[in-house]
This record gives sequence, structure tokens and C-alpha cells, in this order.
Amino acid sequence: MADAELPRFDAAALRKLTASWDAAAAAAAACAACRPLICPGWESWPATADPQALQRVGSLRDASIDDPTLDEHHPAGTHAWDATAPIALAFHPYNRCDVWQCRHCARPFLRYTEYGGYYQDERVRELTAALIVDAQP
Repeated sequence: MADAELPRFDAAALRKLTASWDAAAAAAAACAACRPLICPGWESWPATADPQALQRVGSLRDASIDDPTLDEHHPAGTHAWDATAPIALAFHPYNRCDVWQCRHCARPFLRYTEYGGYYQDERVRELTAALIVDAQP
């Protein structure tokens, strides 16, 4: 699916996607395809994970913003790598994420690429409805 065809998820749509997976979570809990990717906080894409295990289903990016903020949202003192950090769509790194689902069980994930001076790191985070917040900068 081309980027222009990808739906842009807002907080409500992201919660709905996660809720639809939660309804089938018991059956999908043992999915071998996405098990290596299950991480409550941001992690590097594991070398053992199949790159074809997930399919991109949408984006959190706002195409009308050329340079999304690098500000993060941590009102409870969390940090970017914290498993309890809020998923605040208007803030970094969520404002640069795409939404993905396991091709086998539909477990939802977020992915983005972190760029450093001499590296890039593909990051993945399991999507958790309870952490989705609709905060604005």
C-alpha cells in the first residue's frame, strides 16, 4: 500500500484498532509470527524477527506538518523507553510512526525509524490501548 493510500489514525481509531485485537487476544497470545516483537516499550527490531511478519495498515503522521516536533509527552515522569510511557500521537516519536499489524493474528504495533549521526535504528512497540492519550503540544 502506498503512503498516500494509508489511513491516518487518530487516538479514537487507534483505540478501536487495539480493542478489535483485544477481543481476540486470548487466541492470538501464542502467535509465533509476532512473539519476538512483543515489547511494551520501544525496542530495536529484533534480528530474529521476520520482516514480513507485519503489514503496514496506517500512519500517525500528519502529512500537513513538514517537520513534526521532537518534544515528548511525559506528564507522569516517564521517559521515551519506559513501558508505561503514554502513546501521545502529536508528540515524538509517535508523530513519525506507522501502524502495523501481525499478518497472522492482527496484534497491533507501532514502528518508526530513529536516526542518529551515523546510524538508523528500526524501532517497534506493541500498541496498548490504555496508554493512548489525546494530548496536544
